[in-house]
Amino acid sequence: MNLKGILLLLIVFSGVMTVFSQNDIDYQHRSLLRTLKKAGLNNESDIKEYKLSDTSSEKKPFSGKYFQITEDEVNPYKYIYVGRVNSCRGGGCSISANTSQANSSEYFDYFILFDSKLSVQLVKVFNYQATHGYEVTAKGWLKQFIGHDGSEPLQVNQNVDAISGATVSVNAITRDVAKKTEILQHIMDR
Repeated sequence: MNLKGILLLLIVFSGVMTVFSQNDIDYQHRSLLRTLKKAGLNNESDIKEYKLSDTSSEKKPFSGKYFQITEDEVNPYKYIYVGRVNSCRGGGCSISANTSQANSSEYFDYFILFDSKLSVQLVKVFNYQATHGYEVTAKGWLKQFIGHDGSEPLQVNQNVDAISGATVSVNAITRDVAKKTEILQHIMDR
């Protein structure tokens, strides 16, 4: 087999592995459980999934879940969102999330912790599977989302810092945090 044949085989194999490497989101990731335990929540049975109804304002399905913390004791967190953000795939960012090729996009999984007033208290990326933009996982950068309650839009280069070399990831997580906050507020306003 010549060099071109080997390179072609490697490219095809890496594309297949990318599709198969996108497994399900770990909704009970140890990072989330450790964070909740530090906040005083020691019993996982106090966390209940909040099922979105079919009448939700969310028109497109998304890969993520909301949870409610039912514990009555003092705890800074009341709601949790755990989800996935798809960013670029190898070769570009022009593929829509609604196509069958979206499974080949790169992604990262993260969670948002909200207080009882539906304000963001913590954002943490726990599974970064993209090749660029890893800087969005930094605690210092993610702190800028704390306090977001949807009363003002989140906008990169205005109230969210841009990161050189991580433009796609910065924009993707900024849009997702804003949208998931909006959805939670809509759910709780019913």
